[in-house]
Amino acid sequence: MMASLFIAISRILPTQIAYAHCDIPCGIYDPHAAQVGAHTVIRMTQLLSELKRVDETKAEHDVARITHVKDDHGNMIEEELGTLENDYFKEEHFKEYPKLKELIASAVKLSAKTRQTIDMASAEQLLETVLKISEIFYKTKNLVPIRVKSPYPTQREIVVYK
Repeated sequence: MMASLFIAISRILPTQIAYAHCDIPCGIYDPHAAQVGAHTVIRMTQLLSELKRVDETKAEHDVARITHVKDDHGNMIEEELGTLENDYFKEEHFKEYPKLKELIASAVKLSAKTRQTIDMASAEQLLETVLKISEIFYKTKNLVPIRVKSPYPTQREIVVYK
């Protein structure tokens, strides 16, 4: 009976999907996803640069798929950094690390640029900026950030902590 009532009400009332990291504040924040996203942007840029046009139809399909993945990860980087900026980093963090706001703004701009172009230099700058933000994040948690070679095909670094 209750289930039928709920179904009837849900059909009448408009629904909206809510997207959020966490409105509760959950306390679970981590720059790892942004780092993986930046590595993915680099890898997709590599793949686009290397794409051979042996079969034009297949090449068009591959370009579309690779570009879509690159765009999705660029958006994800912006969302993850926005969550850190708006929910995790506090005024004392911005005072202690005066370049933090500038780094976040730069990463957002670079993310947009990497989605608009096939530019390896911009993709590498994006990763470097995300790594610097990650180092600051771990320092605010009183952890020691270290750069290590990532296990990804990009052959670049990732920030972890001791």
